[in-house]
Amino acid sequence: MLDNNIKAQLKGYFERIVAPITLIASLDDSPKAAEMLELLNEVAEQSDKITVQTDGQSSHVPSFTVGKTGEAARITFSGIPMGHEMTSFILAILQASGYPPKVEEEVIKQIQGLQGKLHFQTFISLSCHNCPDVVQALNLMAALNPNVEHEMIDGALYQGLVDQYEIMAVPTVIMNGEVFGQGRMSTEEIVAKLDTSSPVEAIKKLNAKEEFDVLVIGGGPAGSAAAIYAARKGIHTGVVAERFGGQLMDTLGIENFISVKETEGPKLTQALEQHVKTYDVDIMNLQRAKAIHKTDHGVEVELANGAILKSKSVIISTGARWREMNVPGEKEYRNKGVAYCPHCDGPLYKGKRVAVIGGGNSGVEAAIDLAGIVSHVTLIEFDTKLRADAVLQNKLYSLPNVTVIKNALTKEALGNGSKVTGLQYEDRATKTEHVVELEGIFVQIGLLPNTEWLKDSIDLSPRGEIKVSDKGETSMPGVFAAGDCTTVPFKQIIIAMGEGAKASLGAFDYLIRLEVPEAAMA
Repeated sequence: MLDNNIKAQLKGYFERIVAPITLIASLDDSPKAAEMLELLNEVAEQSDKITVQTDGQSSHVPSFTVGKTGEAARITFSGIPMGHEMTSFILAILQASGYPPKVEEEVIKQIQGLQGKLHFQTFISLSCHNCPDVVQALNLMAALNPNVEHEMIDGALYQGLVDQYEIMAVPTVIMNGEVFGQGRMSTEEIVAKLDTSSPVEAIKKLNAKEEFDVLVIGGGPAGSAAAIYAARKGIHTGVVAERFGGQLMDTLGIENFISVKETEGPKLTQALEQHVKTYDVDIMNLQRAKAIHKTDHGVEVELANGAILKSKSVIISTGARWREMNVPGEKEYRNKGVAYCPHCDGPLYKGKRVAVIGGGNSGVEAAIDLAGIVSHVTLIEFDTKLRADAVLQNKLYSLPNVTVIKNALTKEALGNGSKVTGLQYEDRATKTEHVVELEGIFVQIGLLPNTEWLKDSIDLSPRGEIKVSDKGETSMPGVFAAGDCTTVPFKQIIIAMGEGAKASLGAFDYLIRLEVPEAAMA
């Protein structure tokens, strides 16, 4: 199952194992159980500190636990952790053995201080690129705190549990039998949600921070580049990010980032964060900007939690998000049949009927991908023709289980109160309305800039994009902007990075031309 190259890598990783580890499997006679046992045995062969037992008593079969030998295991894999989840398996072995995690000491203390029994289950799909972050975060918490248990569940393998909890999006986290969260969550986000005292302390720490020279709002490609360019000038730099990486975290295949033949969004995000952290940059994650104000001394940024940050200059790089249909039923059935990531959530709709909204490249690519999983795809396009590249259209029309409906206006996502059951659209030519019976709707209709919070303070275009000069300047002195939230055309990662660097240089040029207070010259 594992090639020699992977085995050699595992041998190197497992040299870091602190205490002996036992993998206890609960198996039956199924092919998946045999595949799981083969994987466990091959992994165990790479270290004399790993033992495999097959006397597990879990009700979820096949599955296995990871724990210190002689102790009750708190980490479970109900599924075969291949693909993206292989890293989760390796880290679980190391961290369960006592190997120190790469997490801030403050976060470790918060995890260790959590009280009460917390039993987590994370439903994943092996093709989901956001799922490993959640699995690894909860495995880490289970390794650090005896009160925490975590089970990864492959939704494709445990369809009964998926139906029981009505899981229609991954990752979905269940805590003590109730839905805890959906979508990508970092360790810090999960801990903040559990530790009710942390927000109060966070506000105090943020308010106490000294004035920045450059404060970057947003941690995507543009924000990362801006922070690096500012920090290299030796000035006091901070980054405020709702989640570091932004929409890049939801991007799978990246094949047009020059000098890197191919990569993935989460992998590139990790590289960006590591690069920023090589400089003296104050990263304030999990913080959302609410308002910005010009003052006599500089700029103030108000955060959603009420904290105020002060800076001589600001660079806004808040990016964009998926555009919504804005029709009845969309919000009610989000993650209950209405989805935005076909690659992540597609496996949950195996054998079902779905629709894709949008005929651009993203929509057509989604329809092609889904056609290999689901029973039937209906692609709905508002225009009278598809806008995707010709090669993609040719591929789409060659698929036998795809129907394309053009010149159609989506009117409503229909459901039974708990999940999507259909979609209603209007034929724009005849004005007649039709209903398509289905179980899933994947929305792929473009992006919206994250700029609503700026409407009363900075000039925006009719599309809501921040108007910028050739130096990245906005209408507010001392405030610059870069990336997908601006009027700069062509929303691409490499362009956002260049714009972030340019805005940072613009901000530095602004700073060196500021008048020096008389007190500073005395």
